[in-house]
Amino acid sequence: MNSVIDSADTTQPIAKICGEPLLEIPQDLYIPPDALEIFLDTFQGPLDLLLYLIRKHNLEILDIPMAELTLQYMAYVEMMRVDQLELAAEYLLMTALLIEIKSRMLLPNPKTEAEQEHDPRAELVRRLLEYEQMKKAALRLNELPQVERDFSIIQVWIEQNTVEQLPSIHRDDLYHAWIAILTRAKVNRHHQIKRETLSVRAYM
Repeated sequence: MNSVIDSADTTQPIAKICGEPLLEIPQDLYIPPDALEIFLDTFQGPLDLLLYLIRKHNLEILDIPMAELTLQYMAYVEMMRVDQLELAAEYLLMTALLIEIKSRMLLPNPKTEAEQEHDPRAELVRRLLEYEQMKKAALRLNELPQVERDFSIIQVWIEQNTVEQLPSIHRDDLYHAWIAILTRAKVNRHHQIKRETLSVRAYM
């Protein structure tokens, strides 16, 4: 990374280290070659890269031109293998699968009528369509509001005495309630029956 600094203005710090301004670059400063890397496109896996290439070049996903797609895919994987071979392992596996499908489509191979109907790209197309559906669903979920990303939950404790709210009763309500009590009392009157004491002679 090259930078041009105006020689007339030497008072402006070029950086701050632990809060202290740095006015000039140290002579013994060593910057590794791979200290700064810029990724223009990031992929979550080989299917993500394949889908990117198909959409970028307007290819028909149900009728993939395997020769063109394989060349573009291998070019991307070759760039990944330069410095980080361990990250490209699964991509190399997909490269082998693409080459296999391409070979099966190019080489003449006598097949029965039932086998001729089977397209070697069918399984790959199925996986790509399923991956695209899941990716679109993940994007829709990511657009939903999320706690601590789009908003924060705030809890406020307000300490106050609760005022008891008595029901609002008018005097007419009391009058009607008293009349209803009297009406029920008249309907449900109680009476006592006393047994008369008789002598044996009277019973006889």
